[in-house]
Amino acid sequence: MKSGFRIGRIISIPIELHASWFLIFGLLTWSLATGLLPQEYPELSTAWHWILGAVTSVFFFGSVLAHELGHSVLALRNKVPVRKITLFIFGGLAQIEKEPPTPGAEFLIAIAGPLTSLGLAAVFGSLWLLDQAVPYLAAPSIWLARINLILAVFNMIPGFPLDGGRVLRAAVWQWSGSYSRATRIASTVGQLTAYGFIGFGIFEMFMGRFMDGLWLVFIGTFLNNAASSSAAVSKLQEAIKGVRVADVMPRNLLQVPGLITLQRLVDEYMLSAGQPSVIVGDGHDLRGVLTLQDIRALPPRKWPFTTAAQAMSPVSSMISVSAQTELRQALEMMQAKGISQVAVKESDQIVGVLTQDQIQQYLQLRSRLGM
Repeated sequence: MKSGFRIGRIISIPIELHASWFLIFGLLTWSLATGLLPQEYPELSTAWHWILGAVTSVFFFGSVLAHELGHSVLALRNKVPVRKITLFIFGGLAQIEKEPPTPGAEFLIAIAGPLTSLGLAAVFGSLWLLDQAVPYLAAPSIWLARINLILAVFNMIPGFPLDGGRVLRAAVWQWSGSYSRATRIASTVGQLTAYGFIGFGIFEMFMGRFMDGLWLVFIGTFLNNAASSSAAVSKLQEAIKGVRVADVMPRNLLQVPGLITLQRLVDEYMLSAGQPSVIVGDGHDLRGVLTLQDIRALPPRKWPFTTAAQAMSPVSSMISVSAQTELRQALEMMQAKGISQVAVKESDQIVGVLTQDQIQQYLQLRSRLGM
């Protein structure tokens, strides 16, 4: 998911609002201000309906944030880093940097969110009883209690990547001893669940409840994409199991001088020789690495006037891994940190560079060989 607007940090975890959040916040506020609240409090003015609707929406997304923080706190306790929490059109997402180390940790991290929502449902349900002491509290409180209950129940549907799907994966992982097999099974159940949402949504649309059906189709499509992505990741992890960085990293990367222009580099080396990345340096002086991503970051009109040294990623600023590191770990680290290459070291000496392009080429070659 693309980065959004950072609004702060909670327990050192960045909190962001995706652009789509503003749309759903506006729609939810409009729905409350023109539907529920005028029915419950007709004596209030339209302006107060909108104010109360906006406040209720803020508490709703606060509940979603608390749900994701439940996951995040348990993840941190199990030494699983959390990159950030993003609120978006379908709710919230805690971006965990790596998978839990054990089935037990997976279960605890997954179940923490729904339990948090159940706790909030109880809190807002209790506030509903205070309406006589605090005016205009009943309708927002009971609505928030119901929506948190729905959030807990919905997330426990056993379809990956919902929390229930992660609980299912933890159970299968514990039973089979295979994380990859558990992910495949949970992802398959997730895809079947997504098809169920899409099918029921289409049925609702034909029955005249167009917006309700369309929303279910959107949710089903989102779940299907997420489940398919998880299945693909599991397949990838199986393909590179036991493979080391040294097995993939080319040791004969082309080295070019820092003063060569990008235009000449593309024309004479990358296109003609099929080099997706090159080392920039002179002799044993390795200064940096230049990949296709680095070049694509600049418009072609600037290539004749930009040198490799200006566009490269300096070795001094690159994250490094050992040549004996498992490829899976190196790839997870690159994805978690949002980088496309790492320096490779042997005996504290940089011996090359590993890029995501090289990993992709390696996987394509394995696929062609039927491996």
